[in-house]
Amino acid sequence: MGFGAALAWQIAFLFIARDPVRYRPLMIPSIIEKFSYGGAVVILVLQGRMHSSDLVFAGMDLVLGVLFVMAYFRTPQRTS
Repeated sequence: MGFGAALAWQIAFLFIARDPVRYRPLMIPSIIEKFSYGGAVVILVLQGRMHSSDLVFAGMDLVLGVLFVMAYFRTPQRTS
């Protein structure tokens, strides 16, 4: 993923954090982003194409993905 896309997602995460009810739908692509990166790194490490030390960052993303899933289901839907 390019630097620009990664930066854009970090800004999107800040928007979600400021108003989770309003940006609840944006949590779905956020979950996909977190699990796709974490899963890709795990697969590449298992294939021997990345160093096992990269699992630290993949693990953080997978944990954040789980937290996004929990937040999605705990955040009420917008009523207006």
